[in-house]
Amino acid sequence: QVQVVESGGGLVQAGGSLRLSCAASGRTFSIYTMGWNRQSPGKEREFVASINKSGDTTNYADAAKGRFTITVDGAKSTVYMQMNNLKPEDPDIYYCVVYTYGNPPEWGQGTQVTVSS
Repeated sequence: QVQVVESGGGLVQAGGSLRLSCAASGRTFSIYTMGWNRQSPGKEREFVASINKSGDTTNYADAAKGRFTITVDGAKSTVYMQMNNLKPEDPDIYYCVVYTYGNPPEWGQGTQVTVSS
């Protein structure tokens, strides 16, 4: 199995930027895709972006296109997401998800992104 730890969340004013990081450890050789979902309390978790380990294919939710950029360092089993033009209405809890062959996806604990107006 793998362990997943997010970092980089915090407080930012509207229109500002943050970069999230997610480091996987453990049996990282089996990772094939990493990504990010997000959620507001009491609401449904939603897909944001994903990337394969080699970094040559990405997927973005429509809400993320043009503002967020996902990248990966496959050698370090670390995925990043640069978030620009953050808005107060953006869901504020971001979860890293890691997909490995032969196992269910592994989720991080979540990191808070609070956007002030």
